[in-house]
Amino acid sequence: MSGSLTSGGEMSNTQLAQQMALLRWLTSQTDQDRTTLATVTGVQVGRELLNRFTGQDKVDAYKRECILGISEFLRQNPRASQADISAEVKKRVLVFAAQVKALESAPLF
Repeated sequence: MSGSLTSGGEMSNTQLAQQMALLRWLTSQTDQDRTTLATVTGVQVGRELLNRFTGQDKVDAYKRECILGISEFLRQNPRASQADISAEVKKRVLVFAAQVKALESAPLF
């Protein structure tokens, strides 16, 4: 998700920087602004490729999902026993591990 819009619909920082560089180049068309645009775009492309190769953005999303799921369980079950909490945590961690393991065979693009 590194290249997509944030959950609130706004651009990421790298997208905003690229759009600012593009706007500047479109209004001036100087070599310096073209170089800046090329550099910012190159950084964004490199970052996206790194995320796709490593899958780190997906791992982070799966981790957040796991933690939020556990939190939601605790919120909905304030009187849960330690055994119930441990079972829920184990279940969520196993799902997280399976999701991360599945990334190994997922296509990069």
